[in-house]
Amino acid sequence: MKLDNKVAIVTGAGQGMGRAIVQHFVDQGALVYAVDVNSDAVNTTVGSLGEQAYPVVCDITDESAVKELMQRIETEQGRLDILVNNAGIGSVDGFLETPLETWQRVLSVNLTGAFLCSRESAALMSKAGSGSIINLSSTAAQTGEGPCHYVTSKAGIMGLTRSTAKELAPGGIRVNTLVPGPTDTPMMADIPKEWMDAMINAIPLGRLCAPDEIARAAAFLASEEASFITGQNITVNGGMAFL
Repeated sequence: MKLDNKVAIVTGAGQGMGRAIVQHFVDQGALVYAVDVNSDAVNTTVGSLGEQAYPVVCDITDESAVKELMQRIETEQGRLDILVNNAGIGSVDGFLETPLETWQRVLSVNLTGAFLCSRESAALMSKAGSGSIINLSSTAAQTGEGPCHYVTSKAGIMGLTRSTAKELAPGGIRVNTLVPGPTDTPMMADIPKEWMDAMINAIPLGRLCAPDEIARAAAFLASEEASFITGQNITVNGGMAFL
């Protein structure tokens, strides 16, 4: 198994891609701390996974809560091998109608949360001299299509990856961005039908991505099979945009 005996954190684990990543990582042998702000959702994610997955209720925008999580993992496991920064939110506000509160909330979860989790995870990984951080961006960051706050946050994720990949590489920590295209998750339910139809029409493979397809790509980046890959954008979007 690709991730046998690895210790992993997956944020946004209560649904969609996060849930699929947790379940696939466990299938691949990892012990996973599944993190979400929704206790019912994250307990559903880990419900059938036994002792290989722990549900964790944590607000990743809260610095003290993230530090507490890392301290718990160090106490319980003694190390951390993998972080998947998957947690994300969005809305359908147009640019001119976007309230400052919405802008700040989306950037806080999508970008600041990834920063806090990455910083604290890297500090723990550095003690072992190895680790893999996977940041979830979006094809929207390439195309510019979508709400401004969401596109901006996901473009920022790519910058976070490049900077931290350079700085953390000497310590044996790899950092990469996984860039999904439109994926069949609950977040997509809020998108107007005309937007959805336009997105599917723009995908050469003619369909939405399945969450399991993102999970398999994440497992590859987390594994030793990707041992010489860092600072990269790995795009899984059915051909709708190219880096």
